[in-house]
Amino acid sequence: MRTSDNLHELAFFKSALVKEGVINPIENVLNWIYTQNKRIKTSVDQISLADMKRWKFDETSGNLSHESRKFFSIEGIRVKTNYGNVEVWEQPIINQPEIGFLGILAKNIKGVLNFLMQAKVEPGNLNCVQLSPTLQATKSNYTKVHHGKSPLFLEYFNGQKQGLTLLDQLQSEQGARFLRKRNRNMIVQIGEDEALDLPENFLWLTLGQIKELMKFDNVVNMDTRTVISAIPYGSYNSDTLTFFSEIASPDKINLKFLASILNHELHLHTLDQIISWITKLKTKYALEVTSIPLNKVSGWKYDGRSVVHEQKKYFEVIGVHVEINNREVIAWDQPMIKPAQEGIIAFIVKNINGVCHFLVQAKAEAGNLDILELAPTVQCLTGNYRDGQSEYTVPFIHEVMDAPQEKIWYSAMQSEEGGRFFKEQNINRIVEAPDDFPIEVPDNYCWMTLNQLLTFLKFNNYLNIATRSLISTVSF
Repeated sequence: MRTSDNLHELAFFKSALVKEGVINPIENVLNWIYTQNKRIKTSVDQISLADMKRWKFDETSGNLSHESRKFFSIEGIRVKTNYGNVEVWEQPIINQPEIGFLGILAKNIKGVLNFLMQAKVEPGNLNCVQLSPTLQATKSNYTKVHHGKSPLFLEYFNGQKQGLTLLDQLQSEQGARFLRKRNRNMIVQIGEDEALDLPENFLWLTLGQIKELMKFDNVVNMDTRTVISAIPYGSYNSDTLTFFSEIASPDKINLKFLASILNHELHLHTLDQIISWITKLKTKYALEVTSIPLNKVSGWKYDGRSVVHEQKKYFEVIGVHVEINNREVIAWDQPMIKPAQEGIIAFIVKNINGVCHFLVQAKAEAGNLDILELAPTVQCLTGNYRDGQSEYTVPFIHEVMDAPQEKIWYSAMQSEEGGRFFKEQNINRIVEAPDDFPIEVPDNYCWMTLNQLLTFLKFNNYLNIATRSLISTVSF
């Protein structure tokens, strides 16, 4: 590893330890978010899909798209797979082939790396304002298809202005809702002396503060979580970790996370064994996805207002009229995905060989680019996970939902991305396994340390967005 990489990882690590910040303490940040919520005028009204301006159904296929043929469209797909209990189904899906930017500016302030966060309103946000990346823009947005303003700070991420790139990855979006969608996740560091003209809805936070704010429901948005999930902290031996544990939080759970994320020596499976496990499953399972007209999707119908499932399950495609007074365009209409109910994403963790391991599943979803991605132990984003109310059972759901309080290491409600999903939130949880929980697990599950998960995050299309959301919440 190059020395510069070590320095960057240590800078990230130091920032993660600074939980009260170097500019604004957490209490001030929460008050600032409250003030932004009062200041930014927002109106989101559900309307009929047919009444949306500049959007229309295709006369032949029934597919729903913008008149510019940009942004995204709602289309139909037929899925055939030998993964899971349902071999064939049809559904609507978001087709957004563009690669957007999710970018965070970083800067050393008083010797600590800080991140420039934005108080941003998305039409689907539960509490209007959430902490977003510095730049959060689709290609249609930053090429100004909407004829509005260019997003702020774009020049640092498209190469027009020089900065030090600390992170640059393509990562997938929600595989059950997007068709092979990816975004460019970036962190770019600017010089300590470089002054920025910041609007009042931007502020600098340490990484530790961002992670502390994830303990609150629906404060940090999904796009921020996916970017910081990939931050590397380095790999060290056990002796070095003994030193690090003396400067980290004395909290026992945080110390367990610390060892799992930094220790490269202790693990149940080697990286080569895990790669072989993934490869074998990708060979075993097939995922055939065929585009079909939206108006031919079986089990779904347009009821004159929304596209809904005949049994009112999963989600519906709704139309909204949006007015937000501080956006590049202050008023527009668009389709959104509205869930039938909340879901849950959760990791079960267990001490193996002296290090905390996470129980990961290889999960196939309709929109995956390469059949399988690594998902949390439990992931029910849209289905109803309660017994007797679904066509499938969810492995390990009782260990997660019925865990005693002392075994729950992390739990909060976190939103899905508010630009496409309407008021969707899921329980995010990390649960310690009971003492008698076996190390032997079903074939599509595998124990991995956080250090190993972060290694796979360096590459595209390995860890799904639910896994990344949970990894981002880990503090130490």
